[in-house]
Amino acid sequence: GMTLIPPFDHPDVMAGQGTAARELFAQAGPLDLLVVPVGGGGLISGCATVAKAMDTPVTVVGVEPEAGDDVRRSLARGEIVEIPTPRTIADGQQTTAPGRLTFAVMRERVDRIVTVTDDDLRAAMRFAFERMRIVLEPSGASALAALLSGAVTAPGSRVGIMLSGGNVDVARFVELLG
Repeated sequence: GMTLIPPFDHPDVMAGQGTAARELFAQAGPLDLLVVPVGGGGLISGCATVAKAMDTPVTVVGVEPEAGDDVRRSLARGEIVEIPTPRTIADGQQTTAPGRLTFAVMRERVDRIVTVTDDDLRAAMRFAFERMRIVLEPSGASALAALLSGAVTAPGSRVGIMLSGGNVDVARFVELLG
């Protein structure tokens, strides 16, 4: 008698995830660019919905691991593309296809998708830990990785970066940063 709510492809999940962007805009004010990790699309769908409702234009860029670019491929093709389970350290982004609901939102509200390598993810995790004392899982570091690696550039712009997820245990964190 229970109701299954998918981890990303559900309106309530997307709305809930969008509160992260709402809080960011409330604290930081207007932004020119919002960079968000992309797995199944729940987080970026919610965040893009909030961003595009702002009074000033905001460019929304999603970030996927290079090995798991199902959303980038799907948006380029104009239809959902399914890929094999990606081999990446970003386990939260090992989706094989975007959700039906999230894909529709991303088509309308996400400006582009970029990819980062596993090495880029490690570098971003290290940067967040050493400079900000924030422990990020690989997936949660992908938006930061895009900026640090140059996959996204925005000189002179006000940029918001979604850092999401600290779901990595100490042993795995140390192993990844070696």
